[in-house]
Amino acid sequence: MADEQEAPGELLREERQEDKRVGFPELFFDLVFVFSLIQLSHFIVTDFTPFGLLKGTMIALSLWWVWNHTAWVMNWLDPEHGAVRAMLFGLMFFGLLLSAAIPHAFDDKGLMFAGAYIAMQLGRSIFAIYAFKEVKAAVRRNFVRVSVWFALSGCLWIAGALSGEEMRIVLWLAALAVDYAAPELRFFVPGFGFSRTSDWDISGEHMAERCALFVLICLGESVLAIGRTFAEEDMTGVLMATFVGAFAATVLMWWIYFHFGQAKASQEIETTDEPGEVALHVFTYGHMPVVAGIILTAVAAEYLIAHPPEPADAAHAAVILGGPLLFLAGNLWVKRMTTGRLPASHLAGLALSALLFFMAPFVVIHVTGLAAVLTLLMVAVWEYRQLLRRPASSGDIADASGG
Repeated sequence: MADEQEAPGELLREERQEDKRVGFPELFFDLVFVFSLIQLSHFIVTDFTPFGLLKGTMIALSLWWVWNHTAWVMNWLDPEHGAVRAMLFGLMFFGLLLSAAIPHAFDDKGLMFAGAYIAMQLGRSIFAIYAFKEVKAAVRRNFVRVSVWFALSGCLWIAGALSGEEMRIVLWLAALAVDYAAPELRFFVPGFGFSRTSDWDISGEHMAERCALFVLICLGESVLAIGRTFAEEDMTGVLMATFVGAFAATVLMWWIYFHFGQAKASQEIETTDEPGEVALHVFTYGHMPVVAGIILTAVAAEYLIAHPPEPADAAHAAVILGGPLLFLAGNLWVKRMTTGRLPASHLAGLALSALLFFMAPFVVIHVTGLAAVLTLLMVAVWEYRQLLRRPASSGDIADASGG
C-alpha cells in the first residue's frame, strides 16, 4: 500500500540543471495564447477609441496575469508528471473559454470571461498547495496566501460580470488592482503574514526562457496579423510600403529584445542572491510594457494596412506611437535591472516617440507609422554599434548597454 501512495514532492522538478528546461507541455499550453492575442487584436481594432483601448488594456492585463502566474508555478512543477500535465490541459480548456469570450467580455459573455479567469487563477494555485504538501513548507504557505488574494479579486470579477458595462469596468479595474498589487504587498494575509522573496526559490533560466517564448508568441501573432490583413487588401504602392514597414517593426522589436536584453536577464537572475525579487520586477512587472508594446504595434500595423492615409487623431497616434514607446520603456527597465545602467539609445527612442506624438495631428497616420518604425531602427542601430565597440566579456557588454 505504501508504494501506491504518492511520495512527497513527486510533482516537483528535480534539482538538476537539465530538469529546469521548458517542457513540451508548457509550450503546448502557450498555444492557447496565440488565439488569445488574435482575439485581443481584433477586439481593439474593431473598437479603435479611447474607451475601446481601455477595455483592451484590461483584457491584456488579465491575459498576462494568467500566463505569468502559470510560468511562476511551472518553475517548481514537473511538466512530465501526469497530474501536472492534466492541470496544464485544464488551464488550456479554461484559456480557450477565456479567449472565446474576449470579443463580448463587456456585454453578454462577461460571466464566461470572469469565470474562466477565476478558474485558472484559483485552480492553479490550489493545485500548487497540493503539490507542495510535506515539502517546501514556505512555498506552500505562499500559495495559500496567493489563493486568498485570488479569491478576493474573484469576488470583484464575478460582481463585475453580473453588472452593467460601466459598473463592470469599475469592478474589473478594482479586481485587476487587487491582483497586481498582491505581489508588491507580498500577499499579506492576516494570520499567515507576509511572503518573503527569499522563499521564491525559482530557476532564473527557466523564467527568462518562459518570458522570451511569450515575447516570441506576441511577435508571431504580429506577423500573422500583418500577413492576414495584407492578403485581404488590393495591391497599391501605399499598401506595399505599409506592409514592409510593419514587418520591419516586428523584426526590429525582435532584435532589440533578443540581441542583448534577454540573455543578460537570464544571466543576472541566475547569479543573484535574490532570484525571487529580481524575477518579480524583471519578468512579472518589467515584461508587461514589453508585451503591451508588441501587441499595440501589431494592432497599429493591422489598422494601417487596412485603412487609406488619413489625418491622425489622438487615439490613433496613441496606438501607433504608444506601441514602440511601451516596448522601449519595458526594455529600458529590464536592462536597467539587469545591468544597472540606462541605455541612452532607449532614452532617445522614448524622447523621440513623445515628440512625434505632438507632431502626429499634423500628418497622415501612415507618416506617423513610418516615424515609429524609424524610431525603432534608430534604437536598434545605436545599441548594436555600441555593443560592437566593446569586447565580448560580460562586464563590457554591461557597459555597452549604457551607450
